[in-house]
Amino acid sequence: MTAPAPQDNPRIERLIAMAERLIVALESDIAELQNGRTTMLRTNDPEIQSLSALYGREAQGFDPRLAQSAPPTLRQRFVIITAKFREVLQMHARMIARVRNASEGIVRAIAGEVERMNAPARTYGPRLDAAPKSSGAMVFNKVV
Repeated sequence: MTAPAPQDNPRIERLIAMAERLIVALESDIAELQNGRTTMLRTNDPEIQSLSALYGREAQGFDPRLAQSAPPTLRQRFVIITAKFREVLQMHARMIARVRNASEGIVRAIAGEVERMNAPARTYGPRLDAAPKSSGAMVFNKVV
């Protein structure tokens, strides 16, 4: 293997620095989600969103051979931060899914209760006067 070109090490360090900043933002989001606060998520910040897009472009164009040919200390830092980033990203995705499922469940429960309360009284007769209509769960989303 050949030694990395001088411009490759700063690229690896730039990826490490971006991943570290994204990890801090994701960990902040995880803490907010665990405390039930969804309004103060750092990943909604335009700066973090642009950093995520930049990281995605950098990582997509990254050749793994650059990391293999990097100095051992830099390579070890890169491997550790990449593993940490994946772990935090997976935890963040799980927390977002939990919050989404909980809020959708609340909306469904409210819509079901409203629909039940607004349903016409049914008789034991052979036919219904009018077919029941769905109240539409998303109409009541503002209630939550």
